[in-house]
Amino acid sequence: MNFKRKIPAFLLLVAVLSVMCLSTPYGSLAFTFKTSAVERVSVIPGGTPFGIKFHTKGVIVVGVTDIETYEGAVSPAKKAGIKAGDIIIKVNNGEVNTTDELSKLISESKGKKTLITALRSGETLSFEVYPRKSAEDGVYKSGLWVRDSTAGIGTVTYVDAENNFGGLGHGICDTETGLPLPLLKGIVTQINITDVIKGIVNEPGELKGEFSPFKAGFLSKNTECGVFGHLEKDGLFDADPVEICFRDELKTGKAYILTTVKGSSPKSYEINIVKIYPNSGKTKNFLIEVTDKELLESTGGIVQGMSGSPIIQDGRLAGAVTHVMINNPKRGYGIFIENMLEASGG
Repeated sequence: MNFKRKIPAFLLLVAVLSVMCLSTPYGSLAFTFKTSAVERVSVIPGGTPFGIKFHTKGVIVVGVTDIETYEGAVSPAKKAGIKAGDIIIKVNNGEVNTTDELSKLISESKGKKTLITALRSGETLSFEVYPRKSAEDGVYKSGLWVRDSTAGIGTVTYVDAENNFGGLGHGICDTETGLPLPLLKGIVTQINITDVIKGIVNEPGELKGEFSPFKAGFLSKNTECGVFGHLEKDGLFDADPVEICFRDELKTGKAYILTTVKGSSPKSYEINIVKIYPNSGKTKNFLIEVTDKELLESTGGIVQGMSGSPIIQDGRLAGAVTHVMINNPKRGYGIFIENMLEASGG
């Protein structure tokens, strides 16, 4: 992406929701009218950093390499047509979700034809691979570099009365295809922000933090519009609930983001909504610019790890920070809160 970059979800983030229409400890949610598929609900705005440990359904190919065999260097995976970015989901008839499972099945092949099933850009493909014995350790290998998990920092956008939450404003995606990675399981933890790498032109900044060793919740969905799940710990958010702002109510001008750049407690910072793109699709729905002097001094604008930070206008939750512009870290994009609620499936 030339001048705009998704705030890595592997610097990730967190969060989720299944918004439900019911009475809550805060009284009846204010369901007054409906646009799109979302009712006027009230949720607690986030802004708190979270850590996530994300395990993929299948294993991700990060590269293919040669194996030194007794007959010379060869790459069975490359020869079969497997590429970086492919997600391996089966070996022969067995499901694969970890790197150890893949290595074991390849080793047990003893060089016989091995059918590998993988996802590529949403399409299911099959590859015939003939593993070769490594001259280094005598183990049969395919020449695949793979991983089955990732971790990072992001920001919660909102929490409902049942402790369901949503965040990030974009998916945890494959770097090759840009598509959301299939979720096997995701563990959510609290984060303490310890440092900020300030963003400058062509070099996005980054939040640094410490992961709590204790589980705070789990993820249930990874979508184009954000990640969603459930918090198992109560009392993590003590803010008052606010109504959502529908897309046709959003306007250019002053607004605020809630985000955390030190410790674990969010602060409100002034921004300007520069332009709204009502027909822009699921993400990048409006352009924002950080105007708050304190935030600009500490971060340079929008940095990685701030994705999911809630955007408030006229006391309502309008959306979340989702992308930063590489050539201008003061500017980035927001996603409509309606799009996140629809994606939550709640």
